[in-house]
Amino acid sequence: MRAMRIHRYGAASVIREEEVPRPAPGRGDVLIQVAATSFNPSDVGLRRGLLRTVLPIDLPYTVGGDVAGTIVELGDDVHTLAVGDRVVGRVDNGGAAAEYVTAAADTLVAAPAAIPIAHAAAIPIAGLTAWQAVFEHAGVASGQRVLVNGAGGGVGGFAVQLAKHAGAHVIATASSRSTDIVRQLGADETVDYTAMPVRDALDGPVDIILNLVDLGGQSASALMSLVRPGGIVVSATGAPTVPGGSPVAAVSFVARNDTGHLAALVKLIDTGAARVDIASTRPLVELAAVHLDAEAGRIRGKTILVP
Repeated sequence: MRAMRIHRYGAASVIREEEVPRPAPGRGDVLIQVAATSFNPSDVGLRRGLLRTVLPIDLPYTVGGDVAGTIVELGDDVHTLAVGDRVVGRVDNGGAAAEYVTAAADTLVAAPAAIPIAHAAAIPIAGLTAWQAVFEHAGVASGQRVLVNGAGGGVGGFAVQLAKHAGAHVIATASSRSTDIVRQLGADETVDYTAMPVRDALDGPVDIILNLVDLGGQSASALMSLVRPGGIVVSATGAPTVPGGSPVAAVSFVARNDTGHLAALVKLIDTGAARVDIASTRPLVELAAVHLDAEAGRIRGKTILVP
């Protein structure tokens, strides 16, 4: 089968298409014919070797952490899934940037029926990160003012929708190219951070900030100052520094694989309470070019890649 692999850490050029043996499912695993995988910003850090302490991998490595596709073979002791099932999941050992991938059966859920199967590849990593930020760490509740910082990315699109679903008043920061889609996803207010400081656009403090962008020291302090006393900053990109005696709490987290959360998000998509925003669909062989576009700031929302 064809697979996109890296043999060493480095620039986007280390990603190359290769012919490799098709994997066979082990006990408790299934073999999936991949309909699509998706690009995540963390893929750049993984490829550069910046995440090796938190996401160690063995080289050569087939990339791809999101998968949507159809089960074509069962390993031993798999009783909850069947050949022909359309599934979606997060593949923590990678391998989804290929024509086939194996995955543990208990890490997969039924793909949403309301959208094309390939589009479901945009859900797992971004959706789980947003779900856990909104509901588990921030505890967003009806009537709260929530600022989604970095709403134009894949996680941000889900975070806006989930915070709105929880009943919050959602303020979203995004560049001008993303503000229209962010409004369509449910943001009550948008702030073009390239045109004005976020502080100048707000009419008062917020209860919660969901931070989805990398923060330097000064920008982290500026964000903290936008939160009311007793509020919280939840960051998926590292911990903001909290000054001593600050009345604002801060939490940073790394999303975990959770099929309960993933299935709940799929249900929202199937009922029309949430949608999947696909910014672009590209052939899998263009994966290195997608990485280059991401590094140049040309990626918006979710890009899926089809074998």
